[in-house]
Amino acid sequence: MTLRELNAFPDQVLRQPAQPVKKFGEELKTLVDDMIETMRDAPGVGLAAPQIGISKRVIVVEFGNEEDESIPKQLYVVINPEIVRKSEDQIVGIEGCLSVPGLVGEVDRSQIVTVSGQDVHGEKIKIRAQGWLARIFQHEIDHINGVLYTDRAQNIWQPDPEEMDSI
Repeated sequence: MTLRELNAFPDQVLRQPAQPVKKFGEELKTLVDDMIETMRDAPGVGLAAPQIGISKRVIVVEFGNEEDESIPKQLYVVINPEIVRKSEDQIVGIEGCLSVPGLVGEVDRSQIVTVSGQDVHGEKIKIRAQGWLARIFQHEIDHINGVLYTDRAQNIWQPDPEEMDSI
């Protein structure tokens, strides 16, 4: 596994829709392993391949239980993800991004989403997510579509360091 360099705005790879993955094999597994290591090192809760300069439709998400932090985090790897269903219920939450360092913003997102895609072997998967996990999936899928959270934010600001610890 290798730590990859994070691409930051205004890098153009962040604004281009990523290409679908058609080839499943060792190269994809290496990319996924590198993305997981890079996400954890950052630290972050999600990472899309364009954030490390790779224009592929690959995301990794790692998130724990919102109510009980003693429950281990769950890792999701989704290739060619897409949101196939989302609730009409929306909620505003504060988001930051590894590719937009130093800023946060309030973003309206669906409370519940269903994501379909493939695993690293090309097998079809479907994930139903709600709350913060749903927010993370929407944020990362936006990345592979060339959209940044700042495009959707109602307010954007530079938080003080103490505020960053609670986000």
